Amino acid sequence: MFIVSLTYTAPLEQIDQHIPQHIEFLNSQYERGYFQLSGRKEPRTGGVILATVENRVKLEQILAQDPFYREQLANYEIIEMVPTKSSAALAFLIEA
Repeated sequence: MFIVSLTYTAPLEQIDQHIPQHIEFLNSQYERGYFQLSGRKEPRTGGVILATVENRVKLEQILAQDPFYREQLANYEIIEMVPTKSSAALAFLIEA
C-alpha cells in the first residue's frame, strides 16, 4: 500500500484550471481499484491519495497520467507501508 502526498508548486488559480481533468484521473483509478481514498490537504496546499497498487513502478506509471504531474503543478512524495492493523471498516487493506 502507498500513501501519496502531493504538494502544489503552482498558484491555486493554475491548479483550479486542471481540477476537472484531475478528478477524471482519480475516478478512473478508483474504477480500476488502485485508489482507495483521496482528498485535499487543509490548508489547501496539495492532496493525499491512499493507493493499493502492486508495486512502486506501477504507481509511478499511474501518477504520470495525472494532469497535475503532467503539467508539473505538484511534487509527489510516495510512502510505501505494510498495513498490519486497522479498524473493522478497513480490514480489507490488511495484507495477509
